[in-house]
Amino acid sequence: MSINRITIGLLFLLLVFLSAELKAESKSCQLVLLITNYGEITLRLMNEAAPITTANFLNYVESGRFDGTLFHRVAKDHVIQGGGYDKQMQPIETLEPIINEAKNGVLNLRGRVAMARYTSKDSADSQFFINLKDNSHLDHRNDTNLGFGYAVFAEVVSGMEVVDEIARLPVGEVSDVGDQVPAYPVILQEAQFIKNPKASESALFCQ
Repeated sequence: MSINRITIGLLFLLLVFLSAELKAESKSCQLVLLITNYGEITLRLMNEAAPITTANFLNYVESGRFDGTLFHRVAKDHVIQGGGYDKQMQPIETLEPIINEAKNGVLNLRGRVAMARYTSKDSADSQFFINLKDNSHLDHRNDTNLGFGYAVFAEVVSGMEVVDEIARLPVGEVSDVGDQVPAYPVILQEAQFIKNPKASESALFCQ
């Protein structure tokens, strides 16, 4: 076999390897764009650390269940929360609750996104929150319902200034919703799954 044919063969194998690597990288980088009336927020999903939670979140995104919902809770210096109510303050239709992946070791740091839940550790369905600061008390501590924590599944990679603007809104009480409801509606107009990030988006958000 000539040297040229060996070289061509090696180059072909290298191209196959690089193509597989690029496909794997693209698959691992999943972005979701949240378009609100206050601006856009881009999330990078942590699908490897929280596969059940990210799949659940994407079910809501791709089915359009989040479109037209509210960020209905602003807890000052703590979190902003959405995904549970429509513009008429009515609960949205939810899917079955999911297993809590808070034991994945990913911490509730500023800008990270986690699932809200009820008393039971495995009761999260549609509601999620964005941490406004490092909230270590929301991390997994033990396997009880109280100490299990809240599963982080994404992080804000663009638009944290929009999150902070929402966090500065005055709040009031709405029956059956709570006493931390923004006085001016914060509407999640559309949630989009960015299936194939552009090269520029990958360079900015997928490191």
